[in-house]
Amino acid sequence: MTESKVVMTDPRRQDYFYEEAIKTLRTNVQFTGAEIKTIVLTSCYPNEGKSDIAFHLAFEMGKMGKNTIIVDADIRKSSFIKRFQVKGRIEGLSQYLSGQCQMEDIVYQTNFTGVDIVFSGPVAPNPSELLGQESFSAMVQALREKYDYVLIDTPPIANLIDAAVVAGQCDGAILVIESDAVSRKIAIKAREQLEVSGCRMLGAVLNKVDVKKTNKYYSKYGYYGKTKQK
Repeated sequence: MTESKVVMTDPRRQDYFYEEAIKTLRTNVQFTGAEIKTIVLTSCYPNEGKSDIAFHLAFEMGKMGKNTIIVDADIRKSSFIKRFQVKGRIEGLSQYLSGQCQMEDIVYQTNFTGVDIVFSGPVAPNPSELLGQESFSAMVQALREKYDYVLIDTPPIANLIDAAVVAGQCDGAILVIESDAVSRKIAIKAREQLEVSGCRMLGAVLNKVDVKKTNKYYSKYGYYGKTKQK
């Protein structure tokens, strides 16, 4: 598989606690076991920060010598190209799944060590159907064989089925939850939807924690661990 190259701006923040939280997340993912290679990241609602977490996690893995690829599977409303200010013509996932190009056409090397990316491509009218195709399953398997980690960013799971469809092809799932924005009931429902797909629930990331309301060492990211149901 050959890759084209793209130059992406660096969105990382110079924040010690933020970086340490991401490193903790990376370490916890690595301790889930060698068989966990394909990981879906989703949230309950939009704008909870899952895409930022996916990138920063990939960056930290790449920095540690792990060959990592991010797959932007949000082919309903992606912001990766705009966020990273990528220029030029980009072939994406929706074009591959609709038969407009080959898999090797959508894998791009980035200017971040050890990190490649697959962009979402143009908005498609039938995302869940495209993601449910054998071609997507084949792509995930091919990437799994080449990379140490495949991180797949998906749309929020509360109102869309895309994340559950993708989860069915993955080894594990991470649920991003915005602090004080998601009810326990909704978070548990999201977890159950991921588990029904047959995907192992790795844990959750509490995001956008208000540091003024806690005396713990939190920044924008909270402690990574499994959600508990009472």
